[in-house]
Amino acid sequence: MGAEHAEQRVAVEEAHVAQILGQGRNFFHIENWYSSHSVIRNTLRLCFMLRKGQRNARNIQVRYNPVVLSHLHRDLDGFTILHLSDLHLDMDELAVFALIEQIRKVNYDICVMTGDYRASTHGDIEPALAVMARLAIHIKKETYAVLGNHDSILMVPAMEEMGIKLLLNENIHIKQGQGELLLAGIDDAHYFCADDIPRASNGLTAGTASILLSHTPAIYKQAAAAGFNLLLSGHTHGGQICLPGGIPVILDSDCPRMVSRGKWLYNKMQGYTSVGAGTSVVNVRINCLPEITLHKLSVQVDV
Repeated sequence: MGAEHAEQRVAVEEAHVAQILGQGRNFFHIENWYSSHSVIRNTLRLCFMLRKGQRNARNIQVRYNPVVLSHLHRDLDGFTILHLSDLHLDMDELAVFALIEQIRKVNYDICVMTGDYRASTHGDIEPALAVMARLAIHIKKETYAVLGNHDSILMVPAMEEMGIKLLLNENIHIKQGQGELLLAGIDDAHYFCADDIPRASNGLTAGTASILLSHTPAIYKQAAAAGFNLLLSGHTHGGQICLPGGIPVILDSDCPRMVSRGKWLYNKMQGYTSVGAGTSVVNVRINCLPEITLHKLSVQVDV
């Protein structure tokens, strides 16, 4: 990461604490408008939807996403990635219990996390880190992560002590047999604008399968231009509170609906935007159940 980047990130965090208007890719940040939290909660209560929404928030689904990569080596055929996003760990203790139970049931080769580990966007980081330490015990494989707009750079040392490797505008090479996979990650591009895709893609070649982790999918055009094969992200929560049919009431992201949830394709790059396992603002989900995702990689077969 480097001391210079860390110092710049801390300075930005201190300068824009709980800012509602301005800064980042969005002008308006509902998560920092704390009056809205009680308005939403009370509205749902009046509509007799609050408790149902809370039950939904703890009903975490396991999603399966098959990914065919043209440059994947046969030794990586079947390689499975557990994708966790938007955990907001200090938001709802019962949701964390449900998350742990689901993680314990699934099989995977590595785990990746795409940001937003605490509920608030500022303040004390210790509550979220304490829950993360409990969660990390149940993740049995190598874990790689990036930071989101709710996360402080000050969380990095504690997370790495738990065995979670943060990829902040950098990459690593994962090897299995003769197969090799480039896994890159960028710092938050939504609020802190601390991303550096050129640096994260250093060493990327057309002959090696590559994956980029980003908190927000909004950088999909830049990721595709850099030559990544797959972009894994989160941030949008899929809307979290949606109309019937999963239509989001609001998406807190500067990106088109086509990349806002689930599987998508842009030019030659595949993408997957997780709706997340946690909740933000209020601990409810309406017509948008939380998820953890298993991405199973496979070799493209030429016909």
